[in-house]
Amino acid sequence: MELNSSIAAVVTGGASGLGLATATALAQQGVQVTIFDRDADAGHKAAQEIGAIFAHVDVTSDESVQAGFAQARAAHGQERVLVNCAGIVTARKTVGKDKETGSILPYPIADFERVLAVNLAGTFRCIAASAAGMVALNPIDAHGQRGVIVNTASIAAQDGQMGQVAYAASKAGVVGMTLPIARDLMGDGIRVNTILPGIFETPMMASLPEKAQQALAANVPFPKRLGKAAEYAQTALFLIGHDYMNGECIRMDGAIRMGPR
Repeated sequence: MELNSSIAAVVTGGASGLGLATATALAQQGVQVTIFDRDADAGHKAAQEIGAIFAHVDVTSDESVQAGFAQARAAHGQERVLVNCAGIVTARKTVGKDKETGSILPYPIADFERVLAVNLAGTFRCIAASAAGMVALNPIDAHGQRGVIVNTASIAAQDGQMGQVAYAASKAGVVGMTLPIARDLMGDGIRVNTILPGIFETPMMASLPEKAQQALAANVPFPKRLGKAAEYAQTALFLIGHDYMNGECIRMDGAIRMGPR
């Protein structure tokens, strides 16, 4: 798919990190971009800086997602591109101890379900809502292509570490649904791919001490550094632009394989 001013795109989690880098890269190609995010202040600021529009969206809510797509389409028309970057991270072991009493505590199921609600169900909710609009579009090429969806998983989907059970499960779900969704939408000319980023420079990573960041970077085989958000965006644009990429899940991690902890 050729990216230009005739194309509209929605980027979830687009106010920061990987999402902001992708929204920026799309806008630089002339694409009409809408940012979905829960952080209204950051979202409005990002949209103003890159020439996009912002919609305050909670991907766990049907009503919020539908309102966000309605806002985006009122401004730019039906999107042909969706990039899902919205997600949360938690760190908790399957069984832990109360610090005060020493009591054995199982993982609170509500916390587990919250991670899945955002990372897995939230991603699928946006896919279904966007694809429902894409199928009504006219094809843009002789092969009947109508739209492209790019999802964000994580290498934790395959190399989940201690304390990452909910996060790893949610991201493994995104990987697992990529091919079935691509097959569901093959007759409608909509491609679906997923990126599995490794250890990247994001606002979450920036919150760690510099020493910890350097230690993580040292574990990457080559190049020995953290990934850059712009590199994620570069891969997302490659998947959007490469018409033969469909149903694929691509690791982007400097060849790292995460250990148990």
